[in-house]
Parts: sequence; structure tokens; C-alpha cells
Amino acid sequence: MASLTATRPAALTDAQVRELAEELDEIRREVMSSRGASDAAYIRRVIKAQRLLELGSRVLLLGSRRRSLWLLGTASLALAKILENMEIGHNVLHGQWDWMGDPRIHSTTWDWDHASPPEQWQRAHNQVHHTYTNIVGRDNDLGYGIMRVDEAQEWQPRYLAQPVWNLVTACIFEWGIAMYDLDLGDHLRQRVAMSPEKRVEARRMVRRALRQAAKDYVVWPALATRSWRGALTGAAVANLTRNLWSHSVIMCGHFPQGVEVFELADLDPNESRGDWYLRQMLGSADITGPPVLHLLTGNLSHQIEHHLFPDMPSNRYAEIAPRVRALFDRYGLTYCARPLVPQVLSAWRRVIRLSLPDDWMRETRRDNLLPQLRELVRRCRAA
Repeated sequence: MASLTATRPAALTDAQVRELAEELDEIRREVMSSRGASDAAYIRRVIKAQRLLELGSRVLLLGSRRRSLWLLGTASLALAKILENMEIGHNVLHGQWDWMGDPRIHSTTWDWDHASPPEQWQRAHNQVHHTYTNIVGRDNDLGYGIMRVDEAQEWQPRYLAQPVWNLVTACIFEWGIAMYDLDLGDHLRQRVAMSPEKRVEARRMVRRALRQAAKDYVVWPALATRSWRGALTGAAVANLTRNLWSHSVIMCGHFPQGVEVFELADLDPNESRGDWYLRQMLGSADITGPPVLHLLTGNLSHQIEHHLFPDMPSNRYAEIAPRVRALFDRYGLTYCARPLVPQVLSAWRRVIRLSLPDDWMRETRRDNLLPQLRELVRRCRAA
């Protein structure tokens, strides 16, 4: 685990960090001042396509006793949910489209297809995650508060299960995010009661979660009458697909090899704008691929650019990515970008590697595996 100043290249001075900030500020000014009709048309077009896709998928699932209709309806519903959560919901709730002045597409009014209440998610994500990116103990998006995310964290036997927990989290990602946003894990680990304010948030989250479940697993199957099983299983598979996809995209942006992790103790309370920018650059990774990939990831395939400018319209990230990458090269920084599959595998390798003791991992590279497994079992029993 590294402090911010420790991860600076040796030749990167305070003056250069200020210069870097000025150049990034200029990119932001240029894009934000050029927002206009074409950007507004883009998000309205995506929202219209998503709504038509979801309606069509629900209609197909009403006749899902036919296998072909079930397959087409389920695939369409999964795609609709991915678009709604990633390119629309996430970005609208970031305030990326507030400049339009359209009350229907605004961060204060948007109600997304997700178990986490919008205002709860905005507090945990917009205010906490984007302020304390990749800082252990402050950023819940980093390992979701349950995983070991750096060698500097003391290994404990419970971390052996983190690959399993990560897979479970991926399958229930929508519900996991709602629980993380509520800081439920912190309360359970510390065995402290929720404050009255947190209890209000918890009740709100439970009501919303029940409403989400009722919509997908009660209302639509009831409308399908004789095809209710197909409507129910179609919704379940679509939700699972959306969860696995969203989890993979987030993992790729925050946790692959080459992404830095920071210590809370090393965070300067007077962190400059340039150092904040630098932490976003070092603590994020991109996914390379075609335009359709960027659309389906909510343009979080440009996670570096999103972390630098979280309220910039998502359709503009591809435009600025070459300029941002040129700044990385100029200042001697590593632009962490890979295709989707290598990036996902890289993140999973890191999850598995950090689930094991560091000394055990080093010793198994040169010694017999069986004695090391016995020692690992002994340590778990002793703990």
C-alpha cells in the first residue's frame, strides 16, 4: 500500500503536479462549455431505446411458454437493465445531465431500476467513493468493505473465503450495493447498533428492495398468467446477468493489476487539486474495446476519465481519452488499460492472490506445496 507522494515518479515535482491540474482543468472547461443539443439528443435517444427494449422484453416474456420467446425476452430484459443501470441511471445520478434543465432527466428526480435508493447511493458513491478513491477504510467500492485489497493489510484466515465472497457479491450485486451503501458491514463487524438516521435509511432501503422484487417476481409473472414461470425465471436470469456484468465492469475499473491503493494515514487533509487528480489517475483503470462495449459499460470502460471528471457527460469520455493518455505519457505515469477479458482476469487474480498470506505465496513459488498447505491449516486453526 502506498502513500500518494510515494507513488509519484521521482521526476514529478509539486510544480508539475500543479501544471498537470491546470491541463486537466482546461480539458474539463473545453468539454463542459461545449455541451449542447447533440449531447442532449444522445441521452434522450438512449433512454427511449432502453424503455422500448424493456417494454418489448416484458411483452415477449408474457408468451414465454415458447422457448424462443423466453430466450429473446430474457436477453432483451438483461440488456435493458444493463443500459438503465450503467449508461443511464449511474450517469444521471452523477448529475452529468443536470445542465439540460430537464426535470425528467435530473439527478434529484431520477428513479432507477435498482435496490439502492438514489439519495443513499449518491451519498455513498458520489460523495464518499469519488472523494476517497481507493483509500482503504474510506472507499467501500474498494473490495466492498469485505475483502483484503493490498499486501499491507494484515492477513486473517477469513480472507481465504474472499474469492467465494466476491463471486457471491457478483451474483447479488444490486442487493450488495444497497447493503454497502447502508454501511451494514461496518455495523456487523463492529457490533454496534444503527443510529436513528441509519434505521430510517434501512427501512427506506427495505421498502425499495421489496418493491423491486415485487415488480420482477410478482407483478409481471402475474400478468403473464399461464406463462408466469417463464416471466419469473426470465426476470431472475436478466437480473443475474446485469449483476455479473456490473460487478465485472466495476472490478475492471478499480481492482486489476497496476491500480494503486492508498492509506488513509497518508491522505493530506489539505490535498491539492493536482494531487486529487493524480490519485484518480493512479487508482483507476480503463477497458479497451469497440463503441458498443463502452455503451454497455455506461462508459465506465473509461474509468480513468470518469474518475477525473465524474459529472462530465459520459458520451464525451471517448473524445478526451487520447488527451488524458497523452498526459500520462508526458508525466511518466502508467495508463492502465486492457481489453475486457484480460482486465477481468487480472482483477480476479488479485482477489485470489490477496486471499492468501504473503509469505505463503512467496514460499510456494520455490518450495513443495504440501508443507505450505499444512502450515496454512495450522495458522487458521490457531486463529
